[in-house]
Amino acid sequence: MADDYQMPKGELMKGKRGIVTGVANHQSIAWGIAAQLAAQGAEIALLHLPGMERRVQPLGDSIGVKTLAPVDVTDDASVDAAFETVKAAFGTIDFFVHAIAFANKDELKGSFVENTTREGFLRALNISAFSFVDTARRAAALMPDGGSIITLTYMGSERAIPNYNTMGVAKAALEAAVRYAARDLGPKGIRVNAVSPGAMRTLSLAGISGGRGMLAKGRNLSAMKEDTSMEGVAGCALWLLSDLGKSTTGEVIHVDAGFHIMGFSDDEDTDA
Repeated sequence: MADDYQMPKGELMKGKRGIVTGVANHQSIAWGIAAQLAAQGAEIALLHLPGMERRVQPLGDSIGVKTLAPVDVTDDASVDAAFETVKAAFGTIDFFVHAIAFANKDELKGSFVENTTREGFLRALNISAFSFVDTARRAAALMPDGGSIITLTYMGSERAIPNYNTMGVAKAALEAAVRYAARDLGPKGIRVNAVSPGAMRTLSLAGISGGRGMLAKGRNLSAMKEDTSMEGVAGCALWLLSDLGKSTTGEVIHVDAGFHIMGFSDDEDTDA
C-alpha cells in the first residue's frame, strides 16, 4: 500500500466491532485490512506482539483505535488476558482477523528436508496454525449473534515455493483448520475464510531467503502482470468480514493478480 493511499470511505462496517491481530508497521497486511475496516466505519481492537505498543499505538490512533493489548499466542494466560481486554471494551464482536505466523529464519532457505528441525517445525505449527484455532475459539465465544473470521495464508501451502519450506507446511495446516472451523462454527452463524495474497513488501517477506525476488517473479508470472495491491487484499477482507460475504465460508480466496492460475508464462521455453 502506497503511503499516500487513502482507503475508500463508506459505511459497510458501521456499527460493527472486532479484532485485528498482527499489525507490526504501516506495511503490514493486517494494517491495510484494519485501515480499510476503519474507513468503512468499524470499531477495532488491535492485538499486537508484546513490546510493539510504541510502534502500533500511533497507527491505531490514526484510525481511532481505543483498545490495544499485547498477546503472546504461545502463552495461554496472555491470550486469555488479551481477549478479556476486548470483552471489557466491546462486550461482543462481529469480526476477527488472524494475521499471525512465524517460522525460524534459518529454516526458510535451502532444503526443506535438510534444514527443518523438530523444534522449528513444531514452533511454526504452533504459532502459525494452532494459534488460529485457539484464538478463533475465543473470538467465537464473543460472537453470540454470528460473525466472520478470516486468516492470512499464501500459495506456498499448495505448491512447493523455494525457501518457503516449513512455513508452507504450516500454512497448509492453517487452511485445513479454516475448513474444520467453518464446519464447526457455521451453525452459530460464524463464517470462516482465508485470504491468500501474492508476495508483498512486508516484514514477513523480508524474513525469507530471496524473498524480495519473489516480488518480481510474482509480477512477471501473474496473469495481470502487476504486483499484488494492498487495496485488493484489504478489499477482499472487507467483503468477507462485511455482510456482503454472507453464504461464503470455508474458502481460500487468492488475491495475487492471477499468479495462482498460471502454468508456463508466455516467454518461457516449453519445448520438450
